[in-house]
Amino acid sequence: MKKSKAFDRVLILVLAVLALITLYPFYNVLIVSLSNTQSVAKHTPYLLPYAFDLTGYKTILMDADFRNALLVSVFVTVVGVVLNLTLSLVAAYVLSRRYLDGRNAMMTVIVFTMLFSGGLVPTYMVIKDLGLINSVWAMILPSALNTYYLIIMKNYFLGLPEGLFEAARLDGAGEWTMLWKIAVPLSKPIVATFALFYAVDRWNEWYNALLYINQKALAPLQIYLRDILISLNSQLSTQAQQMMGNGGKASTSAIQMATIMITALPIMAIYPYLQKYFVNGVMVGGIKE
Repeated sequence: MKKSKAFDRVLILVLAVLALITLYPFYNVLIVSLSNTQSVAKHTPYLLPYAFDLTGYKTILMDADFRNALLVSVFVTVVGVVLNLTLSLVAAYVLSRRYLDGRNAMMTVIVFTMLFSGGLVPTYMVIKDLGLINSVWAMILPSALNTYYLIIMKNYFLGLPEGLFEAARLDGAGEWTMLWKIAVPLSKPIVATFALFYAVDRWNEWYNALLYINQKALAPLQIYLRDILISLNSQLSTQAQQMMGNGGKASTSAIQMATIMITALPIMAIYPYLQKYFVNGVMVGGIKE
């Protein structure tokens, strides 16, 4: 018993140290974003702001390009998550019905897409032929459905009591009614879990934007963040010169770190509210047959 308690204490200590090592880079980003030019230059890394200063945040929030990129990311996230969840729930429910003819063949085709793809050039040509170049829909439609999430949702629906659906069917309910009145209300944990997963994917969207978006006005927040990090490092671009035209009150590092913090805050804010659904959602959906 004593050996077991000693082992537990050592394990907790090791995990605590690993947690601190993992959290410190993010904490350092926060501290740098709240510090002035002198503190960033002379006191990194450090544990507390050398001189508390919000100029980095003010500089970013006053930038019109940032506000435009924020609106684009919000639109892509909200519309994308709604589309993702709708398609995932409908497809998962259909594939979970054991009486569906050709169900196994459909699953084979779906799983095939996880292993093989057409490649970058053919995909770009398809997006171009659809007229989605320089359109916000180029960041939404190509990733409208995640195959891995779909399979987990399908497995979750398979675990729902079949008697409920049979009773609803006897009462005259159709498949659409059973999906939205029975399956979805009973699947709140997995719906909330994958709503967060999809939201994180959409909010961090940058690859499709990098490939298909050439207009600055349509760039999402992650592309804006990328441009800020590059331009302020060089301090040669027009954007960098405009941002640094604040009397030198904010350092390049403070502006960069403030941008990172503002970009990460929305997801960090909703994560704690949905975390309780993770075990019930992902784990249950992953073990059902």
